[in-house]
Amino acid sequence: MIRDATICDALPVLTAARLVLRPLQPSDEALLELYTSDARLAEGTRSIPHPLPPGVTAQFIARATATPRQEDVWVMDGAGYDKASVLGLISLKPLDRQQSQIGYWVAPAFWNAGYASEAVACLIKANPHKARTLFAEVFQDNPASAHVLTNAGFDYLGDAEAYSVARRANVPTWTYIRRM
Repeated sequence: MIRDATICDALPVLTAARLVLRPLQPSDEALLELYTSDARLAEGTRSIPHPLPPGVTAQFIARATATPRQEDVWVMDGAGYDKASVLGLISLKPLDRQQSQIGYWVAPAFWNAGYASEAVACLIKANPHKARTLFAEVFQDNPASAHVLTNAGFDYLGDAEAYSVARRANVPTWTYIRRM
């Protein structure tokens, strides 16, 4: 269960080998809008609509940077490594009993380059929520995302389904758990 508590702490900046995980900023809006307007990306998430309505990206940034907020969101920033300033996003949502749920997406232009794996490993190592357990879910038609989780030490927990706004349907999911 997601707890009602909110997060007020500032997000730490986390460094990985080829990217930095940093807080969102208003200047990220154009790239986020470009990436999330791609049907392939939107259909791989629960919450990104397709087509992307005007103002949705700005509203998302406002929620993600507010204090208090419901989840922590980091940008996968590759600018210091001759890549784009936004490669994707990764998030942690606090749950009950020292648990958090991790979520991530990478822009299609950067798929199959290992950025999701690197970001997930970086966030696990930092464990900014001091979680004892992490959960994640992926759509069953996205085995690459499941591979990211198993490589990061997540174990398969079971099948479920989740509603995808872009697909306008419930989609079968695989759920994963990682004890810290």
